[in-house]
Amino acid sequence: MTTWFITGISRGLGKALAAAALAEGDTVIGTVRAGPFELDHDRGTLHVLNVDLIDGQAAAASVAKAFEIAGEIDVIVNNAGYGLLGALEKASDADVERLFAVDVFAPFRIIRTALPYLRAQRHGHIINITSIAGRAPTTGSAVYAAAKYALEGLSSALALEVAPLGIKITAIAPGAFRTDFLSSHSIRKSDAEDAAYAETIGRSSAAFDSVAGRQLGNPDRAAQVIITLVRADNPPLHLLLGSDALRRARSKLDQIVDEIDAWETITRSTDFEKGE
Repeated sequence: MTTWFITGISRGLGKALAAAALAEGDTVIGTVRAGPFELDHDRGTLHVLNVDLIDGQAAAASVAKAFEIAGEIDVIVNNAGYGLLGALEKASDADVERLFAVDVFAPFRIIRTALPYLRAQRHGHIINITSIAGRAPTTGSAVYAAAKYALEGLSSALALEVAPLGIKITAIAPGAFRTDFLSSHSIRKSDAEDAAYAETIGRSSAAFDSVAGRQLGNPDRAAQVIITLVRADNPPLHLLLGSDALRRARSKLDQIVDEIDAWETITRSTDFEKGE
């Protein structure tokens, strides 16, 4: 059986993943921000930790507590996070700092705390839930995309560091899933839009509002994919979830290749010439 540490199990993908792991008979140590939390289950073992991930020391301490409870942890899932949408110009320092505290620095501290334990075990799998916004952002997601790009980069580089230690890394980038991610009590938006951004931020904000509750992605199916992934002998470093994420990623890759090709001569022109 597998032992999981999952942040943010009170709702959304985290809750679906915790439920799926418990149904497999696994042990789940999950974090919620505050208050009592129960998840009905007939199999497996659930431990719930109250952790406010804005508090860096609390985030790190939760990992130590999890290893104290379980002895060994097989899978660490940095799932907790939220979105900040709107014009970058209108984003306050406080909003940006809070977003990065939860979406970037909490996973960083959790990973840093967990690595000595995982090295001692000589095995472990760290899964970072990022977003397609961290690979192919849309209008109105600049700050959120920046946070998810950071987690994507961290995952890619970390995989190189820990591969010889028996530790696996996967960055999972979901598209739009039918959770409460876009609900009023989850998503945050920058201050009131300026008329100057009506054609960009205004339209994207309306599009986000219109899709809430109608997203194509099924969180229960995503959870089953993650269960399958951790059982695989050779799991991917990068995984997309959802046909919309696939479409956006392929479109972005095509744009990148076209741009590289168009500017290749300029790119090469900055090297020293032979003999210089």
